[in-house]
Amino acid sequence: MKKYYLILLLCVLQLHFTATAQNANRSRFITDSLDNYINRSLTNWRVPGAAVCIVKDGRIILRKGYGIKELGLATKVDENTLFMIGSNTKAFTATAMAMLQTQNKLSLDDKVTKYLPDFKLENKAATDMVTLRDLLCHRIGFGTFQGDFTYWTSNLTRKDVVERMSHIKAMYPFRSRWGYTNAAFLTAGEVMEKVTGKPWENYIKETLLAPLGMTSTLTLSKDLATSFNKSAAHTLVDGRLAAIPYPQIDNLAPAGSMSSSANDMCKWVLALLANGKVGAKDVMPAAALRATQQPQMLVGGEPDGTFSAYGLGWFLQGYKGHRIIMHTGGVNGFVSSVTLVPDQNLGIVILTNTDQNNLIETLNFDVIDAYLKLPFRNNSDAALTVVKGNQQRDLAREKALRDSTALNLRPALDLNNYTGKYSNDLYGSITIAKGEANDLEVRFEHHPKMYARLQSLGGNRFYATFSDPVFGRAVFPFLVQNNRVVSVQVKVANFIEFGAYDFKRK
Repeated sequence: MKKYYLILLLCVLQLHFTATAQNANRSRFITDSLDNYINRSLTNWRVPGAAVCIVKDGRIILRKGYGIKELGLATKVDENTLFMIGSNTKAFTATAMAMLQTQNKLSLDDKVTKYLPDFKLENKAATDMVTLRDLLCHRIGFGTFQGDFTYWTSNLTRKDVVERMSHIKAMYPFRSRWGYTNAAFLTAGEVMEKVTGKPWENYIKETLLAPLGMTSTLTLSKDLATSFNKSAAHTLVDGRLAAIPYPQIDNLAPAGSMSSSANDMCKWVLALLANGKVGAKDVMPAAALRATQQPQMLVGGEPDGTFSAYGLGWFLQGYKGHRIIMHTGGVNGFVSSVTLVPDQNLGIVILTNTDQNNLIETLNFDVIDAYLKLPFRNNSDAALTVVKGNQQRDLAREKALRDSTALNLRPALDLNNYTGKYSNDLYGSITIAKGEANDLEVRFEHHPKMYARLQSLGGNRFYATFSDPVFGRAVFPFLVQNNRVVSVQVKVANFIEFGAYDFKRK
């Protein structure tokens, strides 16, 4: 199939037909070859199902489901199957905030404390300066994902999450560096409720989803399980694909709780590319869209001189001389991407039902390359080689740790010395007790359904396996002074948060 794909694409790029013939060839590539390409990619990337939407020049070129909704079941994905879209929720939040600015109900440069007087960051000077714009472009000084372990799928309320931001010691000086901050978008959603008198989820439905005709789209994660046409969530556990429960992240809803379909997301990208119009009706003011799509903070640069920046709810980057507006979204069991190439009037949506694949990026750029008449680069195979190598190294590392636990290495102290209650100013408390055999078990105050099993690696180090596979596995080292356990360092998967937490023993 790869050779077939290459031959067709080279025909589009190299044969000097008339413009009409060139467009026809490209159309055949998208409508014919792409099906084979996607189906093979699902197999290679171990993705049970996907939904893809491509729009060009105001027309829907492709709107289709591929594969199955759940591993082991024969139910096929279609264009109306719901997938969680994760952080692609952020563009809806930012757009709604920018629309409020065009209505003179707020300014994006208003201080957050104007609407939330109790809002605080650990740095008082930053508290006094932080604006709505700062929240929406990730420049409040936090590191990427900093604090997310405390919030992610926890029992904390939205109000709790906003309050906990004051317990985080920012990794960078205020506005000096970009750091992806989910809690900041939640805070923006709380401001939205103060301004409109309506919860974020209701306001998004009324001002965006209903006018756009996105009737199947859900704003809250709690509603997905009871929906009829939905995809299951999947992740890799010990190298094997498995279905997992839907994440409950409505305490961070404005940052990532929405679910949608290829059909509904087509309507979203069509309107974005049409400067907010649906037919003759202005659903989203063009000024609001421009506000979200202007660079606010540099994310990074490439050796070829292209840039990567963040607007409000959108990544902005250069690609082969073209401006790309895009975002990806990852939550437990799902990843997605939404991409706009404005000068080509091109929009691409890719929804998948596993959280460990790069198909959303490789397919995305293969489609873009086709429309830009660029040579085929085999993005999928190149990325797959890298990812498989990383996965093999991770599996080898985990196997070495499991092999160490199988040796029944004795800890430095009796297990009873490690038990008890530990606390962290940001997270709260954990409780460690003796488990089965010679293991310890950790229970988490704000994740009451989750636990971690600790197996001795010898000395004061233990191998932690979380009951929720998305939180991963890690080594928990205990700090011991004068034969007394003082603290333990807790680490979760980088998918949740990069940094570790120190819990002090009470």
